[in-house]
Amino acid sequence: MMRHLLRKITPVFLLNAYRKRVKRKRNSLLEENRKKGKVILKQDIVRDLKKAGINAGESLLVHSSLSKIGYVEGGAKTVVEALLEVVGESGNLLMPTSPNNGLQLEYIETLDVFDVAKDKSKLGSISEYFRCLQHSIRSAHPTEPVSCIGPDAVYFTGDHFGSLTPYTAESPFYRVSEKEGKILYLGVTLDNAGTNLHTMEDAVKEFKYPIYYPELFEVNVRFPDGVIRKMKTKVHNPEQSALRKCDELISLFQAKGILEEVKIGEARALVVDAKRMLSCMIEEYEKNGVTMYTPKGSN
Repeated sequence: MMRHLLRKITPVFLLNAYRKRVKRKRNSLLEENRKKGKVILKQDIVRDLKKAGINAGESLLVHSSLSKIGYVEGGAKTVVEALLEVVGESGNLLMPTSPNNGLQLEYIETLDVFDVAKDKSKLGSISEYFRCLQHSIRSAHPTEPVSCIGPDAVYFTGDHFGSLTPYTAESPFYRVSEKEGKILYLGVTLDNAGTNLHTMEDAVKEFKYPIYYPELFEVNVRFPDGVIRKMKTKVHNPEQSALRKCDELISLFQAKGILEEVKIGEARALVVDAKRMLSCMIEEYEKNGVTMYTPKGSN
């Protein structure tokens, strides 16, 4: 709770300066590991993914931080190739590739046009490398686009455009649950990558917290063929977002056998059953008032 309070009251420029210092420190440690020969290879990541229960033919949504994995030979390319190898040609690999890593409201208020093909992912080098691959298909929602490679890529991404929020039943986030897929938090946690938790908020009737900003925004979206289409979207209410305590839900998911903590490379990672997480969140909300804002319940 103290961390969330500090994040809320600390000016953005100080938060950014702190994040840059942390990144420099991590990069320095990675360089030391490289010099000491502590190198993580593709086969090491493949081994760890299989050990974590990621299987061929699965649909896997990945949130990631390259620096947390350790010094990986080949960097982001190696991680993506390992993930694609493990899910195989019959599986689907998905990654959020949002061009925004800050508040949705601040991003949308200054957005002229979201370019599906050209706007870079701000969610780390792994997601940006994946977005740029030839067979990667990116959904056309301006605030939370998702890229996918796999036989069901069009199903996952094709109906995201036009959704009033990025988390509806037509979203890639919801459809991973629908397809009984998994979510991999690779070096990150629910606190900084809890996107799928929002699918519950859209799935229940009249969610009781003011999670969305009152204004509805009209956005220009440029598709890969150059055509620009307009759509309307909601964005998160920054005041409500500041109350999130997502990581406090981890113990609940572990107790119900929905989430397992594993290690991939040097990174702490979480493997989550997407369908069971959504079902659990709906049930716990309706029975006990559990949300990311009230992880201990409110009923």
